[in-house]
Amino acid sequence: MGEVLDGAAARRWARLAAEALGRTRGEIDALNVFPVPDGDTGTNLHLTVLAAADAVDELPPGAGTATVWRTLAQGALLGARGNSGVILSQMFRGLADILGHQGAPPDGEVFGDALEYAAVLARNAVEHPVEGTILTVLEAASAATGPAGPGLAAAARAAASGARRALRATTGQLEVLARNGVVDAGAAGLCVVLDALAAVITEEYPERYEVPARTAGPTPVREERGPAPGPGYEVMYLLDAPDETVPDLRARLDGLGDSLVVVGGGGLWNVHVHVDDAGAAIEEGLAAGRVHRIRVTYLHAPATEQEQPHAPCRGRAVVAVTAADGLAELFEAGGATVVRRAPGAVPPLAVLAEAILAAGDEVAVLPNEPEVLALAEAAAERARDSGARIAVVPTKASVQGLAALAVHDPLRRFGEDVIAMTRAAGATRFGHLEIAAEEAVTSVGLCQPGDVLGMIDGDVAMIGAGLPAVARGVLDRMLSAGGELVTLVVGVHAPAGLAERLEEHLRIAHPDVEVGVYEGRQERYPLLVGVE
Repeated sequence: MGEVLDGAAARRWARLAAEALGRTRGEIDALNVFPVPDGDTGTNLHLTVLAAADAVDELPPGAGTATVWRTLAQGALLGARGNSGVILSQMFRGLADILGHQGAPPDGEVFGDALEYAAVLARNAVEHPVEGTILTVLEAASAATGPAGPGLAAAARAAASGARRALRATTGQLEVLARNGVVDAGAAGLCVVLDALAAVITEEYPERYEVPARTAGPTPVREERGPAPGPGYEVMYLLDAPDETVPDLRARLDGLGDSLVVVGGGGLWNVHVHVDDAGAAIEEGLAAGRVHRIRVTYLHAPATEQEQPHAPCRGRAVVAVTAADGLAELFEAGGATVVRRAPGAVPPLAVLAEAILAAGDEVAVLPNEPEVLALAEAAAERARDSGARIAVVPTKASVQGLAALAVHDPLRRFGEDVIAMTRAAGATRFGHLEIAAEEAVTSVGLCQPGDVLGMIDGDVAMIGAGLPAVARGVLDRMLSAGGELVTLVVGVHAPAGLAERLEEHLRIAHPDVEVGVYEGRQERYPLLVGVE
């Protein structure tokens, strides 16, 4: 089946590249000194490609080549993490634009053209390109395909080999790399991705994917601790905006910080920038269109948070992630260690990994938010490198996390305890109320700004004008399939007496249901609902 790069091969490449980056993530993280030495480039690339692979896995088996490539690029765009992840997603888009529209499977020349186009797109996405980075290595990979001739396998091998040669040269192209005796981390990850592509095309699979180790030389420059070097926050978000608004947005964001990368097209964009004022960067996006999936990460954590996690402590523990004061108190009262995150953001990877290791050597992690789930998996992988047993319970909402914590028993075997917590979380349906910020089309119709949205398991189930009425409707729908325990977690902006009115409704309409009411003090959602 070799020498073919059709939709089926693209599927295999996405999964193989994700697996290869998963195995080499830690080695790539250790190379990360540019643009910020935060030790997460390998993890960000892994999560980016994993999102692309997961997206194509959801396609039906008979999906056409164009659909596979389009989905691959879209999955990478939506799941891109970090500076290098966003650039890599643009490479996927460039390949998809060329290879997804061929009438026949591409030969070596078409593959080279696609790689060249991808390199141009990637460089154009970066506001101030720097040599000795993933951009340089991608261009070298493209240039190497030229002498290879029309054979696809030869072109793929040439691209991978050219990238490896260019990777070794990055140490001498960028002063911070030479000072630390490393190659560029993002470029090293790109080489792993291109090696996986060559393996799929040639069916010559390497025993391992090479990541160059740090060379003997100066100690990494991580001890510079005066004023933080460079902007303090990494801001990322998806933006729904007309294409013509993006040049002005880029100019405004460029004035706020550095490491600016904006990729996408057709009205959907992924924005990445390092700034001191995270709020200003988000506001610029809001001025251009609809901002969602906002992630804000502090870049200059203390040295103890940026090093690889230390040896694990002893004992069984649960680590829960939350953004709300009241929910933090509930988790702590249940015996969990709490990692705080800002509303709409995820905690830094190093902070979460360090908290896991500091908690014990058998730790269950409760992410409690879909956006935190992948990060929790990455933090768990990092913690496992030190010998700890870590399990991520896939809680997508705080009420699922509370249900899981309620059945936690440190006297059980660890595996049995995790199974019990996972079952409790899975048996808990979750819902919440939120206020629509703008006009939008939902699965139940058009909503207007100020409308109350009743959400069940992540989907809009109701649209109404009043919080109490929508809350009653959400409860009734969630209980229509049965339920024994209802948990109500009240937010900061809930109207006075909301919980009492809902308790009265449940006493009348569902008299057999037990009700628990808690003050979560969450900012975004007036009410969280759980039904077990």
